[in-house]
Amino acid sequence: MIACVIVDVPAKQTDRPFDYEVPVSLQGIIQEGMRVVVPFGPRKIQGFVVGFKNDSTFKNLKKVEEVLDIVPVLNDELLSLSKWLSDETLCFRISALQVMLPAAMKAKYDKEFQTIVDRTSLPPVVSEVLSKDGSLTWKTAVEKGMLKNLQELVTAGKMELRYVVKGKTGKKKERMVSLAITKKEAEDLIVHLPKQAEKQKNILRLLTDTNESSMSVQGVKKAADASSATIKAMIDRGYLEESFQEVYRDPFEHRVFKKTTSHKLTKEQREAISPILEKVNDYSHDTFLLHGVTGSGKTEIYLQTIERILTQNRQAIMLVPEISLTPQMVERFKGRFGDQVAVMHSGLSVGEKYDEWRKIHRKEVNVVVGARSAVYAPFEKLGVIIIDEEHESSYKQEDTPRYHARDVAIERAKRHGCPVILGSATPSLESFARAQKGNYKLLTLSKRMNDQPMPNVAVVDMREELREGNRSMFSRELLEQLKTRIERQEQTVLFLNRRGHSSFIMCRDCGYVMQCPHCEVSMTYHRQNEGMKCHYCGHEERVPVTCPECQSEHIRYFGTGTQKVQEELTKLLPEARVIRMDVDTTSRKGSHEKLLTEFGEGHADILLGTQMIAKGLDFPNITLVGVLSADTMLHLPDFRSAEKTFQLLTQVSGRAGRHEKEGEVIIQTYTPEHFSIELAKNQQFEPFYNQEMSMRKMGQYPPFYFIALITISHENVLKVVSVSEEISALLKQKLSDQAVILGPVASPIARIQNRYRYQCLIKYKKEDGLKPLLKSILNDYQSAKKDSISIQIDVQPYIMM
Repeated sequence: MIACVIVDVPAKQTDRPFDYEVPVSLQGIIQEGMRVVVPFGPRKIQGFVVGFKNDSTFKNLKKVEEVLDIVPVLNDELLSLSKWLSDETLCFRISALQVMLPAAMKAKYDKEFQTIVDRTSLPPVVSEVLSKDGSLTWKTAVEKGMLKNLQELVTAGKMELRYVVKGKTGKKKERMVSLAITKKEAEDLIVHLPKQAEKQKNILRLLTDTNESSMSVQGVKKAADASSATIKAMIDRGYLEESFQEVYRDPFEHRVFKKTTSHKLTKEQREAISPILEKVNDYSHDTFLLHGVTGSGKTEIYLQTIERILTQNRQAIMLVPEISLTPQMVERFKGRFGDQVAVMHSGLSVGEKYDEWRKIHRKEVNVVVGARSAVYAPFEKLGVIIIDEEHESSYKQEDTPRYHARDVAIERAKRHGCPVILGSATPSLESFARAQKGNYKLLTLSKRMNDQPMPNVAVVDMREELREGNRSMFSRELLEQLKTRIERQEQTVLFLNRRGHSSFIMCRDCGYVMQCPHCEVSMTYHRQNEGMKCHYCGHEERVPVTCPECQSEHIRYFGTGTQKVQEELTKLLPEARVIRMDVDTTSRKGSHEKLLTEFGEGHADILLGTQMIAKGLDFPNITLVGVLSADTMLHLPDFRSAEKTFQLLTQVSGRAGRHEKEGEVIIQTYTPEHFSIELAKNQQFEPFYNQEMSMRKMGQYPPFYFIALITISHENVLKVVSVSEEISALLKQKLSDQAVILGPVASPIARIQNRYRYQCLIKYKKEDGLKPLLKSILNDYQSAKKDSISIQIDVQPYIMM
């Protein structure tokens, strides 16, 4: 029996299955989709079994060393999906397999020395430090400075160096105790134990009265008011025995979710849900685009679709954009479906993610709510995949494999014969164009629930404010409204798309701007630690007192970040209680939820934050939303900048007045005449779509053309230029005349971490030879590792920087 194994070495030479003989002891145990440990060159590494055969063209096959799983971690559908993913995103098959598993299951490799001969024949310095089984880790050997001695022993054949594959996290175990004697004997003991053994008697009483076979040590200590020493003494005397029971790490163990029931749907909602339920009942695939204004009750449609799926004994995946949506979303889903729900997002620890994944794998839950990687949940009977806020760029992974969750969802749904629902108030242009062409079915919700009016939106021209002498970051209108809200005890959300204090530091005399030494970007000032930080490579420096160029003392801070806004608010409105949410304040686990709960319970008047507060917040008391600068995204070198600005402003405006109280939105900008700002004012999606589409058509951008971006980087700028030109020439030679090849040019951020970056952009409509050509370019430059040149290819990129 021969196993075909994809090994854990992401390189061109190893991107194929290798043949390994299955030893007799493992036959009948080993199955497709399991992880195994195999010898590869001098070391042992992890691999995935992707198939079996009876004979091999190779003679002396090595054997599979051990199996890491009892049941396959990847089912047949996910194995074949990994093949599709590696072809689509031009990545190695091993990278596609790894992305489907939680981080805890990626292998960690340890090296250890093992004695082959009797310990007594080893020099005392070595034999004294060996563990019971005669091994010594590489780390200990280095720390004790023993590598030289060990090297001599390995050469003499007395010890060997082994590579050990270890999983990153173990399962969480809880220490349990139970009676080691019969209940009758325990009752006799309670009578005969001396008076001073009161604690032991308490424990015996507790365990004889319980119906459970065992209790956790923590529980016993608490209930019997006993110490660890008492329990240990009782185990030593043979009264109790201990065992370990596996428990899940539950990120929500201290939260109680109120049970909710389904709402009566409005006429519009019923019209939107019926074609979806038809497909669900027919077990057939289709893709629906649910275009509903903010607050129109899209979530209720998702919940009722999932209810129907569960009655058919099938499973559902619900994707939400990164961490910002989870606390409130989790509440809605756990409230409706209780313990049927597993949650996966970046706010969980490695161990918690592993446990949530195991619940799905063991078929203990039927619904998963999570960020983009949850699209690979190991369900076997999928009934629906829902992607909420489908226009969100966090659904696109920026490192290999560079997949878009929407594409993976549609591919999986085809295999399972189930619908995909893409929901958004501001769909991406690509999705809306597909719906217009009939590739997706368009479902529309044009009214808010309980017919709440849309918030009133005012656009303030900040140039006028400057002319009239207002140099503050708050327009007079916004400041007035903020004061009114505080008097009325209503809440406000202030949105600014930049963390930190100031964008950059500049010298007023010579114009010097402090740049990162490793990247071509200016460094951002952070007030908390009085430091300058590069948001690309993480380089930090102290703030200069004088200008490094001309020694002038006129160093000033320019631009605004969330920290600076918070300080300014404290000066202007000392009575206002402000909660700030950005990467810096939410980096600690659970901080997100804590801050939002505080705001929801009314412990603050103003929630100030970046991108992460724009979506999914639903608090009845928010009546004002202020956007401090609508221009931060408009002027990025990206063809999607107008679309992103429109989406963001519409989403942020949607946070106001979602309940009884009317909402108001104030947008501050220096370019009020830009169409994306004008149209976002009244949430006019269709006029925006039509105007943006005509711009895209002229510029030959998606959805009229597909694009692929090739980024080449190296420490030597001349090397980058010459390779970029080689690649560009090859593309022009091999592709048809219909393809447009732009570049090579320097990337918008021309250097990151001391590597110079160039890029080529390909625009095409139908190029059958393109993917094989790109794959061969990747392989050629990778196989020779041509002087550490790095090439990244992103098919359908979302970030053009």
